[in-house]
Amino acid sequence: MSRLDAISRLRNIGIMAHIDAGKTTTTERILFYTGKLHKIGEVDEGTAFMDYMIQEKERGITIVSAATTCHWKEYQINIIDTPGHVDFTAEVQRSLRVLDGAVALFCGVGGVEPQSETVWHQADMYEVPRIAYVNKMDRLGANFNRTLDMIREKLGANPIAINIPIGQEDTFQGVIDLIKMKEIYWDSETQGTDYFEEPISNSNLSISEKYRTLLIESIVENKDELLNKYLNGEEITIDELKSTIRELTIANKIVPVLCGSSLKNIGVQLLLDAIIDYLPSPIDKSKIQGFDINDPGKKLLREPSANEPFSALAFKIITDQFVGRLTFIRIYSGSLKISQSVLNSNAGKQEKILKILRMHANRRDEIESASAGEIVAIPGLRFTRTGDTLCDAKHPIIYERIKFAEPVIKQSIEAKTLADQDKLIEALRKFEDEDPTFSLQYDEESGQLIMSGVGELHLEIIVDRLNREFNIPARVGKPQVAYRETISKEVIEEAVFDKITAGKKQWGHVKLSIEPAPRGSGIIISNQIQDKKFPKLILDSIETGIKDGLQIGPLGYALIDIKANVLESQLHDEYSTELGHKIAATIAVREACRKAEPVLLEPYFELEVVSPDEYVGDIISDLNARHGRIEGIIQKGIMQVIKGIVPLSEMFGYVTRLRSLSQGRASYSMLFSHYEQSIRKQ
Repeated sequence: MSRLDAISRLRNIGIMAHIDAGKTTTTERILFYTGKLHKIGEVDEGTAFMDYMIQEKERGITIVSAATTCHWKEYQINIIDTPGHVDFTAEVQRSLRVLDGAVALFCGVGGVEPQSETVWHQADMYEVPRIAYVNKMDRLGANFNRTLDMIREKLGANPIAINIPIGQEDTFQGVIDLIKMKEIYWDSETQGTDYFEEPISNSNLSISEKYRTLLIESIVENKDELLNKYLNGEEITIDELKSTIRELTIANKIVPVLCGSSLKNIGVQLLLDAIIDYLPSPIDKSKIQGFDINDPGKKLLREPSANEPFSALAFKIITDQFVGRLTFIRIYSGSLKISQSVLNSNAGKQEKILKILRMHANRRDEIESASAGEIVAIPGLRFTRTGDTLCDAKHPIIYERIKFAEPVIKQSIEAKTLADQDKLIEALRKFEDEDPTFSLQYDEESGQLIMSGVGELHLEIIVDRLNREFNIPARVGKPQVAYRETISKEVIEEAVFDKITAGKKQWGHVKLSIEPAPRGSGIIISNQIQDKKFPKLILDSIETGIKDGLQIGPLGYALIDIKANVLESQLHDEYSTELGHKIAATIAVREACRKAEPVLLEPYFELEVVSPDEYVGDIISDLNARHGRIEGIIQKGIMQVIKGIVPLSEMFGYVTRLRSLSQGRASYSMLFSHYEQSIRKQ
């Protein structure tokens, strides 16, 4: 098989969904039917192959994205099973950055749930083509049509059913393939390995023809030659249908929708067929865009070909107890061999490739080489961090980094024994390497180590891993909110620095203004000095001084959403120095912040509570007491869905309170929304 043919038969896909929609269960079936596993693992029994961490087995949830490879009908499928819990959204985000396609799983009962929306919009951001799989069609309350409507209304997508269920809830027994127009049933005796086609029965003919017509009309309206055939009453062939569905899926114009019940072993083989029929190979995607390392404004393109210079993106780092630090990379162009040296274009350092591993969850196979389109793991890279680009040193390129959610919760942490404190810091630094949404700082005022993350469960898992993987029991403080601060008015400030430092006179002058910037814009620095001859090194020093001055505000928290304008800077004929101007800029911006009426900001979250009707009143009263804003109540089957915005500081321990209010029958989910002025007194 030629290399081009091999790339065309490669699928890099992710499986993404809301928590408990059945991602890992579906992946287990895929691995079983493709011959990767000889026994199906179950999430509820803690035997799932892809959930290999102890914490995942105990809690029945996916925490880290796991990669594996399988084969179906001469196609290689690289699968990344991603978490569904909001605290681990970064795992989904970095996976989507390097994948060519995705399977979006939806629960047939819950439909489009909060985390489904989050991961869908992340896939939109990276323009990842998707197919949808409506799982759990055997469950009480499952409704295929409602889920299709929710995909259309909530996600703004164009879902096209390519198969439909035969029955629903306890009558669900198989699916109707609308491409072949056949009924398909699975043999429970062989755990769904054997399945067979039958002609469509009279009782199902009417509904099948209705959906088949909708399918064809949705397809032909996007392709003129098929539209002409359809209007002339000519038959559209199966090959024409499939090729057009594939073309429209890759262009993100439609989302093919399938259904099944992974737990009951119904529908998974058709999902595998859809993955190879409709999702793109690496060569179906456009050329990969990067930038010149010496001129960030200059764009460079790479073809997904083994004949191009080597380039890859490091998207995930884990610490493996057997091989140490493992860096997962997606190869975009060229090929990689053992003993090859590559350039980390972000760090400007050379890295030596000692081994190349193909991962199967927490197991690994050593391979001699890997080429464009493949996802592999490299042990022993010294300088590479998440988001870095690796490339051929003679043909350097740099790819856009991955952007991650900001940590919003922090906790103090210390080892239970003084002897373990250094080991604790070393282990936490490894977690910081692995997880871009986790950070560690030392608070000089309190003398405490402070770890920050995106949620309570996120930090809880970190502490649990410290104990289990590194044998370091730790004490943690109560979770605290990661507050921020900003300013509320514009201020102009001027500063002159004139001192002798280290035996040398340092002099600098800066006049600047600061003003509030829109929420979410971070720190913006604008140079308004018109003199083109003004020394660039001095300007750079002023910018560095402003950045230093805007790290911590007058209230003691990180500053955000501020625009600083450099208005003027004078030069002394004899004593002007870069250090002098840097310090002057820091003094000016700190004084300006003090005068600009700083305000405290805190993170607000979108909240969704699903509850039986009889508890809704008590839940709303409790949320009002927590300074929440109720934005709507929607009926979903027999349940009510309460949507609102709440300050994070009021939501610690909410799960216990909600269980108490609803006798354990209500559930909730939260997603970070934005920072706004705190309800706390400053």
